[in-house]
Amino acid sequence: MDRSLCIGSAQCVHHAPDGFRLDTARQSHPVDPDTDANEPVLTAAESCPVEAIMITLAGSGEPVFPPEE
Repeated sequence: MDRSLCIGSAQCVHHAPDGFRLDTARQSHPVDPDTDANEPVLTAAESCPVEAIMITLAGSGEPVFPPEE
């Protein structure tokens, strides 16, 4: 999660309420940074208007989302 990009739209909380929380500054953060990228988390990442959510493979760190251009 790149909190410097987060604009506080709360789309991540809407799509994956068990995966993300907004702090008092309305910045999103994952409940557990090492969580599995289940369907709600992937939907949250895809819904982020500024692509602040990054998903990588455990171990290798290979990016899963956002896709490399």
